[in-house]
Amino acid sequence: MKTFNALLLLLVQVIVILPLLSLSDDFVSSRATYYGSPDCKGNPRGACGYGEFGRDINNGEVSGVSSRLWNNGTGCGACYQVRCKIAPHCNEEGVYVVATDYGEGHGTDFIFSPKAYGRMARPGTEDQLYSFGVVDVEYQRVPCKYAGYNLVYKVHEKSYNPHYLAVLILYVGGVNDILAVEAWQEDCKEWRRMRRVFGAVHDLQNPPRGTLTLRFLVYGSAGINWVQSPNALPADWTAGATYDSNILLT
Repeated sequence: MKTFNALLLLLVQVIVILPLLSLSDDFVSSRATYYGSPDCKGNPRGACGYGEFGRDINNGEVSGVSSRLWNNGTGCGACYQVRCKIAPHCNEEGVYVVATDYGEGHGTDFIFSPKAYGRMARPGTEDQLYSFGVVDVEYQRVPCKYAGYNLVYKVHEKSYNPHYLAVLILYVGGVNDILAVEAWQEDCKEWRRMRRVFGAVHDLQNPPRGTLTLRFLVYGSAGINWVQSPNALPADWTAGATYDSNILLT
């Protein structure tokens, strides 16, 4: 098991090299566009698996991101400051967005919700900015800030106690990625790896019975570390319920 975990950490270090490029204070040049939406907010069918949460998080100012930022789903929930580069139409601060989906095209790293795209415009120039369709931008990874929330996860609606457990990672504060999730199997005295199904969803067939302890492989400014949740998942966990891990990430 120790050898396996060592190999896992080495593999993870290789996988996250590209996202590291956007963790510095320097802005990265790219392009951005936007998708159609009847309410100008996020796509509830986004590839992260957030559902309606992905539509409304950050007040609907969200984005699909390219494969290098998506990073096989570990980029779900990452926060970015993005600003366009057309001086007469773009404000100085740009927009703060949360990655909730995968998507790219026309050399873009970001496909915004209409609300997020319009937030980059100077007051009164939104229509002109929308008319460009695709714009040059610069971006940087920034800390996610969720007042009052620790690392929070939801038991996916398709879970069925006690035979199948899937968890959806919701709030992850700071500049941190969740690379893996494991559940403690008390009778075997070992951690069982949950499978990343897609996006931010991890699952486990025939999970351990009773209260369930989870730990998360977190990649951030402190490096790559396993962090165990002080709050165990209760034995009577239910599909659709949300649980606070009591892990504070900054």
